[in-house]
Amino acid sequence: MNKIKLYIKQYESSSSYLLIIGLLAALFFSATFLINRAISLDGGHWYWSATLRFFYTLLFLALGFITFKGFSYFKAVLKEYFEHFKFWTISGTIGFGFFYSLICYAADFSPAWVVATTWQITILASLFVLAFFGQKLSKRVWFFTFIIFTGITLVNISHFDINNLQPLLLGFLPVFIAAFSYPFGNQLVWEEKKKRKEQKKDISVINNAFVKVFLLTLGSFPLWIVLYFFTDATVPTQGQYLSVALIALLSGVIATSLFLYVRSIANTPSKLMIVDASQSGEVFFALLGEMIFLSVALPSLIGFIGIFITILGLVLLIKLDKKG
Repeated sequence: MNKIKLYIKQYESSSSYLLIIGLLAALFFSATFLINRAISLDGGHWYWSATLRFFYTLLFLALGFITFKGFSYFKAVLKEYFEHFKFWTISGTIGFGFFYSLICYAADFSPAWVVATTWQITILASLFVLAFFGQKLSKRVWFFTFIIFTGITLVNISHFDINNLQPLLLGFLPVFIAAFSYPFGNQLVWEEKKKRKEQKKDISVINNAFVKVFLLTLGSFPLWIVLYFFTDATVPTQGQYLSVALIALLSGVIATSLFLYVRSIANTPSKLMIVDASQSGEVFFALLGEMIFLSVALPSLIGFIGIFITILGLVLLIKLDKKG
């Protein structure tokens, strides 16, 4: 095990490693769009798709902490939450609550590939979030990120129906807001960790990616309680329990932990952008998944051009970071 850790440590700082782990996270994240769409088509309410996922995520992680780390470690995690209740509630509500409730809501009005494609606005949103927190990014980083966004836009246009504006309004706008919420919440955690490190405070607990997922999830729960009184949700459908449990495992635990892990070892603004940009892989994984499981047609020529441009933008970002 120690040899494996040492082997991984050699490559943790490379852009290629960050991209590979980021794309692996994107693969598991894409399950969210596919399964949520299937739940929606089956009549399941978006509120339960969101709430149950976070409940399962907490359950899986709590059992994992107790089993592999011991009950004393789990108590230390809970202590972190209660000692910094305000911080985890704010960051969890923004980064996890706003993000996922809006993603689930959009699944009622748009296919999985549309939601996944629109979600790639988060690549562009990450630039504004990083700039908001004082991170300096070169003009070339902005330019290459806009190339990625252009490719994603072409993929979206290739499937857009101008005669039906409902998916645009009720599918696009919620995901647009979610795309800014997710990187903002994650950056709050990144900044908190940096601040504590500078103050020479103990960061051993929040340095664990699984712990961060647990704390952000727990912090979002006040939002779910409030949302219940503003929705028409009754009870979950029978198949929704199992489907959401699968999402919680694949996306809530595996994907989010991989993403937060790789983001935590990105030690420059450019590398942070590579990690965030790698999430564009969700579009391709979602498209492939829908073609296999939900019989969606192949993308048009414009769609394929968009995919090529997106990949080109990712490659340029990596080469830029290596030169820097």
